[in-house]
Amino acid sequence: MAKYIFITGGVLSSVGKGIVTSSIGKMLQVRGLSITAIKIDPYVNVDAGTMNPFMHGEVFVTDDGGETDLDLGHYERFLDIRLPRENNITTGQIYKAVIEKERRGDYLGSCVQIIPHVTDEIKNRIRQVAEKSGADVVLVEVGGTVGDIESLPFLEAIRQMRIEEGLDNTLFVHVTLVPILEATGEQKTKPSQHSVQELRRIGIQPDIIVARCSVPLEPEAKRKISLFCNVPLEAVFTSYNVDVVYRVPLILDEQGMGDYIVKRLKLGNRTPKWSEWQSIVQSFVEASEAVKIAMCGKYTKLTDSYVSIVEALKHAGAAVGAKVSLKWVETTELEQDSRKVKVLEEFDGIMVLPGFGARGVEGKILCVKYARENNKPFLGICYGFQLAIVEFARNALGLKNAHTTEVDPSTPHPVIDLLPEQRMVREIGGTMRLGLHQILLEEGTLACKLYGARVIYERHRHRYEVNPDYWDALREGGLVLSGWSPDRRRVEFMELPGHPFFLGTQAHPEFLSRPGKPSPPYRGFVEACLKHGS
Repeated sequence: MAKYIFITGGVLSSVGKGIVTSSIGKMLQVRGLSITAIKIDPYVNVDAGTMNPFMHGEVFVTDDGGETDLDLGHYERFLDIRLPRENNITTGQIYKAVIEKERRGDYLGSCVQIIPHVTDEIKNRIRQVAEKSGADVVLVEVGGTVGDIESLPFLEAIRQMRIEEGLDNTLFVHVTLVPILEATGEQKTKPSQHSVQELRRIGIQPDIIVARCSVPLEPEAKRKISLFCNVPLEAVFTSYNVDVVYRVPLILDEQGMGDYIVKRLKLGNRTPKWSEWQSIVQSFVEASEAVKIAMCGKYTKLTDSYVSIVEALKHAGAAVGAKVSLKWVETTELEQDSRKVKVLEEFDGIMVLPGFGARGVEGKILCVKYARENNKPFLGICYGFQLAIVEFARNALGLKNAHTTEVDPSTPHPVIDLLPEQRMVREIGGTMRLGLHQILLEEGTLACKLYGARVIYERHRHRYEVNPDYWDALREGGLVLSGWSPDRRRVEFMELPGHPFFLGTQAHPEFLSRPGKPSPPYRGFVEACLKHGS
């Protein structure tokens, strides 16, 4: 029988539940237990795929093509596991399933209600993940904040699971903010107290409280939380600010959290084996060579829009001994004044980031042009890859007004065009080319050298591709099309020989990057930045 750990959050959203959930998983994983993790998102969207990154951060893509919450990325990176789409449960999925069952007559004779029909559907989804994964421990993170109206059915469902699964098989962890007053320097526990009061009103008494604070909790603050939130003193822990996010499992375990969980869930005597993880964390700490990378995109005001890319660059930096410094370049501003592209002079490398739509596109193209003409290491991901093709067609091949039909459907040179299978698609959600796909790399190319293999697999999320009508012109102009789909119908990688590092890929290799196991294109890019630094 699987054990269930439910993680909730209070005071405000984005308090760090995803990192705490991942850290709990790591503490149990190093004790020899198998883990799976579920993220519950209370929004009514069926998945994250149609949301603007400003609204909810990055859309993380799973092997099976799920467009999920970014926290699944945290789980995968910390635990080095691959999670399927069903590990992201949303209100939209639950209500859609319940309504479909009602229409089929599954509830014939019943008045369909939140309790029991919606809560039963939630519990069934959680248990299905547990059964399919076969994990010893199932982590269930409930998104949002306690008190949100959207979260109530999910909180009620996990309250019921405590009764049904039993005390020894369930654990409630509440993550809450402890702010520090600037005027006095005092750690304030009242927000945590109110958050737990709201949780208890719903019927859930937390077993563990993790206080999110900039510094470790003072003994008095910890005592107050214990007293007023009705948890043992030894069940109050602090997730405080650290230089390396992968250090969080270690600092929580040092406080006794791992042992407390194992004891509370009666998982036996288990000695943690941290040596491998400590070595990984140390590689981040010891990285000393400074590398400055320009992150060129249009969602730069919310860096969570690119969290997997940021982490992949950090993984790569740690692997080659480089401390990666990122600066966000808003490409919409470059469109307003192209002279601002000179800001790229100060960087060791240039990344053109993924995205959709017309805003910021010409600014991204300016960044590609600057990297190509000034021998700056360049990496283009998905849309960044496509716009590198557009830039090359315009400025190296002389194809005036070449473009992607996503932005200009009437362009005379549609070097990037809609995938053929997308032409009859009418619905937007979940209809892109998604998930893990095989890629064949050309022998002797940069891409092949980076991966050390001819056949690789990477995750994808796109509707457009390099137009086959322009393959020959691109190659004749000096571009190397170095990666292909197995049927050789679409280009997956391109590169420019003679350049210090100029690589683009239609894939999203950042989704498979791990601390200690960096993505090959990202590692190659950071190495090139280090070698050809300004």
